[in-house]
Amino acid sequence: MALLLAGGFGPAPAWAQKYRTAAGIRAGGGNYGLTVQQLVLPKTTLEGLALLSPRERSATVLAERHFGILGPSLNYYFGAGAHVGSHKDDGSFWGLDGIVGAEYKIPFARVVLAVDFKPTIEFNSDDWNRFPTAFSVRYIIVKQKSEGIKGLFDKIKTKIKGPNSD
Repeated sequence: MALLLAGGFGPAPAWAQKYRTAAGIRAGGGNYGLTVQQLVLPKTTLEGLALLSPRERSATVLAERHFGILGPSLNYYFGAGAHVGSHKDDGSFWGLDGIVGAEYKIPFARVVLAVDFKPTIEFNSDDWNRFPTAFSVRYIIVKQKSEGIKGLFDKIKTKIKGPNSD
């Protein structure tokens, strides 16, 4: 049983990331805003964040690597990026970001729920570091194409007969 559970927490590249483009809302760490994720390579997304709080505005771009956990709907991810922003009292600032999180794609729905931890280091700001957590809800705009059973059998047939036989 322990071996089964331990194996389920390792990377599962065939299961990670069941969509190409998703957008939604994000809240946490004293701010709220918009989030957009775009698949750019297998298991790799770019995420853009536009965030507001009572005293500041910021924009962040993150590169994230996704891995499956215990099935096709649950992923964990990690990555890094940078942000720029403007604080009401201190003016503009910029910084570097890390991110680690988990996301769950609701079966039979075009909705992804995510929770993450996004530590930052800031320059030209009184807050030189932050350690916020946040919750996001995204709607899947473009789904990942599924090969299904037919695609699986086509791959097996190609391996047996060769790519140019039909």
